[in-house]
Amino acid sequence: MEWMASEEKDGSVNSSVAQAIDSSASLEIDQPTESTMSSGKKVDKNSEVSFQAKSKQLLSSLWEKIIGFQRVVQEKSFRFCRGGDELEQSRVYHFWPGNNVFFFKRRLICGPDPKGLILTAIAITLSSWTFAVHVASDIRNPAIIVTSSILTTIVLVNLVYVSTIDPGIIPRNDLGTIDAGKRRRRSRVVVINGIEVKLKYCNICNIYRPPRTCHCATCNNCIQQFDHHCTWIGHCVGLRNYRLHVTFLLTGLLLFAFIFIFSCKSLHHKLPGDGNGVIGLLRNDPETVALTLFSFVAMCFLAGFSCYHVYLIAINQTSYEHFHQKYVSSGNPYDKGILNNIKEALLASQPPSRVNFRADVEPGWFGGLSDISIK
Repeated sequence: MEWMASEEKDGSVNSSVAQAIDSSASLEIDQPTESTMSSGKKVDKNSEVSFQAKSKQLLSSLWEKIIGFQRVVQEKSFRFCRGGDELEQSRVYHFWPGNNVFFFKRRLICGPDPKGLILTAIAITLSSWTFAVHVASDIRNPAIIVTSSILTTIVLVNLVYVSTIDPGIIPRNDLGTIDAGKRRRRSRVVVINGIEVKLKYCNICNIYRPPRTCHCATCNNCIQQFDHHCTWIGHCVGLRNYRLHVTFLLTGLLLFAFIFIFSCKSLHHKLPGDGNGVIGLLRNDPETVALTLFSFVAMCFLAGFSCYHVYLIAINQTSYEHFHQKYVSSGNPYDKGILNNIKEALLASQPPSRVNFRADVEPGWFGGLSDISIK
């Protein structure tokens, strides 16, 4: 019995020892597994970092090759381009980075989308033609036809002029001509008539915008005294064509008011005596009815815009400044009184264009104006 008890004790001890050995073995096995996992994670992180660094280097080298190829192509195209029978050197307007479209060797500068200009010109011409054929011919007064023709010509000339002139494009700059420290400062402050005005830095043109200047996203240019981008003329309205824009609005208002008045007079004479009224007019003379309605809508539209711009001229603000309430808290530093504001807007001499688009371009010029030689 004692021998059996001792054997049971030895068995229990042996089993406990075996369990301890198994547990220690499991611990010894688990420990290297954790270390291998941590080392595996470190290897993965190192591989990710190295992959990111290699990808950045690859992208930067690819970008440098693209820029180099663009420079080579542009410098080769700078050599000479044929214009008729003579060789003509490339000029600034051939490679201007903005979205403008040039005609007649830069003599006409238009916006990137001419659909609004074409639609406006067609609407004016068609209205005048319909008035001459269906209204003025019935009144039988030559003075009416002559007056409508003169007004139409004035409106169309103003439309072409305001949509093909430089609105006040600001020259661009090369990144190399501006210090990196200055580029970090995104704005400057200047004092105009005792009021502080902030000058913002344009990342596209690489310049500090002059006062009252804004970058037009449609034309991709900084425009001096930017008012708005007019879709009806397809061009920006700025310092150099604002007066023409106001003239176009006023003459257009006069033209459509003239058409509306005499169209109503013609409809009054054409009213049928059978009591049908408007239905009879639509049946007998639908062209005059359509012209009357269109001229009324155009007259109201132009009258609203004309009154708004007369108000802006009186307080010496642009549409952009008034819409964004630039001078609510600080006051308007450009307000000189109603009479002086009107003189400045309508009677001041037109400033010359700040960009010579017909200047000769030498090889080495790349997107800026610092290496242009004007001959």
